[in-house]
Formats: sequence, C-alpha cells, structure tokens
Amino acid sequence: MLKYKINLDKIKRIYVNRGPGSYAGIRNSLSIVKAIHLSKKIDYYSYSYLDFKDKKKNEVEPVPIKNLGELPNLCNKFNIKKNLIKPIYLS
Repeated sequence: MLKYKINLDKIKRIYVNRGPGSYAGIRNSLSIVKAIHLSKKIDYYSYSYLDFKDKKKNEVEPVPIKNLGELPNLCNKFNIKKNLIKPIYLS
C-alpha cells in the first residue's frame, strides 16, 4: 500500500471476487476483507462473475467486464448485496 500511497481511511468500498479461483486464495481474500470491515467499517461486496447474468432474459453467459471500474455499477444493476458473508464469532 505504501507503493501506491493508499490509505485505508480513504477507501469506501471493497469488491472481492469469490470465484472461480482456488479455494485457499478466495478464503484468504475474504478473511482479509472481513478483518478490514470489522476494524475500519468499510463495506464490501462479494461477487462472482456468474452473478452478472440477467436471469429474466435467461442469459447463459455473464455480462463481459471491460474494466474493473464497472464493478460498482454491475453490483447495483444485479443487486449484489453488501457484506453478504456474515461470520459467526464465538467467545
């Protein structure tokens, strides 16, 4: 983060892809994002490219993503819920 001079206080949302990919990589990414959410109260959206299909039109292929800047609009359009994965903590 120092290389790009990014400060967590300036981040409002995090988008994390939950697959396809390796199980361990996805699990680690979600764990880090959840920790950031708990400590900094930054909302996150957990999506898969397969979520970006229009179910009303029975589309087989997801909408192609040309750049990652489209993710906020696609998450709104396809009603991707924020903070979808709710962990249960035992003490």
